[in-house]
Amino acid sequence: MKTFKNIIYWSLIVIALIQFIPVDRTNKPVDQKVNFVAVFNTPPNVKSILKNACYDCHSNETVYPDYAYVAPISWSIKNHVSEGREHLNFSEWGNFNRDLKKSMLQNSARSIKDYTMPSPGYIAQHPEANLTMAERTLLVNYFEDILKSERY
Repeated sequence: MKTFKNIIYWSLIVIALIQFIPVDRTNKPVDQKVNFVAVFNTPPNVKSILKNACYDCHSNETVYPDYAYVAPISWSIKNHVSEGREHLNFSEWGNFNRDLKKSMLQNSARSIKDYTMPSPGYIAQHPEANLTMAERTLLVNYFEDILKSERY
């Protein structure tokens, strides 16, 4: 029993101490001249879907939930956001080269079609991001229309 109490005691100490390891949750300022929704003058219904289902991980407009301030959960969330921005950052769309934009649009359409995006883990915490079939179709068509127009 004494060993169990020691394990609990030291576990609580470690959990308390890791709260002091800082996680940078600062969003870079968004330049509307290069922001995806501004560049394409995205219709309100598509813009709403993007903001609800994509922008937390794929833009510089991340809204961190309260639990994102508790380690080690904060580390995981920051890692997911960083990876999401690395693959696609709507806030910096205008800064990417043409080939990268084409690839990001193709990958986005494919990920939405095959239900890998939004990720199941994100949907579990954010039910509003669980896209209906109609919303998925709308987003995929929007991305494919941009690809067909070649004005990316």
